[in-house]
Amino acid sequence: MAEEIRTLIKEDVEFPQIFRDLKGSPEKIFLLGKIPEPELPLIAIVGTRKATTDGLEIAFNIGRELAENGIGIISGLALGIDGAAHKGCLKGGGRTWGVLARGLDKIYPASHESLAKEILENGGGLISEYEAGTEAFPNQFLERNRIVSALAKAVVVIECPIPSGALTTAKHAAEQGKEVFVIPGSIYNSNYRGSHMLLREGARLVTNAKEILEDLGWANKKEVEKETNDTAETKLLITTLKSEKTVSVDRLHLLTKLEPRVILQILAQLEIEGRIVENAGFFKLKK
Repeated sequence: MAEEIRTLIKEDVEFPQIFRDLKGSPEKIFLLGKIPEPELPLIAIVGTRKATTDGLEIAFNIGRELAENGIGIISGLALGIDGAAHKGCLKGGGRTWGVLARGLDKIYPASHESLAKEILENGGGLISEYEAGTEAFPNQFLERNRIVSALAKAVVVIECPIPSGALTTAKHAAEQGKEVFVIPGSIYNSNYRGSHMLLREGARLVTNAKEILEDLGWANKKEVEKETNDTAETKLLITTLKSEKTVSVDRLHLLTKLEPRVILQILAQLEIEGRIVENAGFFKLKK
């Protein structure tokens, strides 16, 4: 591609902080286009290359609807579910990122060169931990999945057989403390064996983008924009409230190490915005 490949090392300001904290952190990453801004909420959509017509439609529609609600999409630029999700995001006016399992000097698969170009033209990017000239080997497709899940706030699995790279992505997401959402399917379709296994292991069952947004607390675009613009202290407090369900100021102080004065200020603002409710000195997120 005409655009020059950039190299980011850990000392660079643009090098994502999430990678520095990642188990098996890449020493450097290679980039075409832009790196996702830390404040941009990203959701990964992953699944089989050999997707059904229904699976492709679901991936496209979820990608589009999430994009329309201010969410960026990250995936692997592969055939099937990945490609459909990228295309849906672009259709919804969003930005999307592809994580490749080879050097960025060649797009893989070659049939997605035009899609890669469209991703770059619309403010997204292509990311790899492999230098230009590195060919795609099977183990690299599995290795790149930890990067896909690391950049995402949550992972959506659509049509996941056994074995499947999507299962690896879901596993990384769970280890990283991310939500894993699964679209269910027919018990007679082998494309859903991994999907249903994930559901038995505790993944969340969803059927559309609205349910994903609701489960993440992003009921609409305004909620996404609010969370995107929250301070680091506010995000920490909200994350704690999500995990505790209902909690006192003393408990919040113990868990977050924030000063009680700061906690009270944030709680007051969240209450004004209608994002939390208080009862007898205990606080919880408003559903």
